[in-house]
Amino acid sequence: MGATKTDLFTKEQNDIAAMAKALAHPARVAILQYLVRTDTCMTGTLVDELGLAQATVSQHLKELKLAGIIQGSIEGASVCYCIDPLVWTRYRNFFVDFFKDIDPSKFKCC
Repeated sequence: MGATKTDLFTKEQNDIAAMAKALAHPARVAILQYLVRTDTCMTGTLVDELGLAQATVSQHLKELKLAGIIQGSIEGASVCYCIDPLVWTRYRNFFVDFFKDIDPSKFKCC
């Protein structure tokens, strides 16, 4: 969607879309699952864990960082990544709210 069209939607709608886009690749889901399990990691650990090339892992980390889901800090020659707990909680609440009013038993599709 062009940048000029995002203003047609609420901040919450844009935020949910950004989170969904960040989650829209299985490698990113795997990275987040690993970070949740381990609480923190170095990029090289993710390369070993996922079996993907360093450049590929770095690109996925960049997308997750742009979405604000993870944060990174430089430790020597390595970058240490972890989940940003405030953003994680915010997005979790967005999705809970998004799905909570849906009652599948009331769907009457054509």
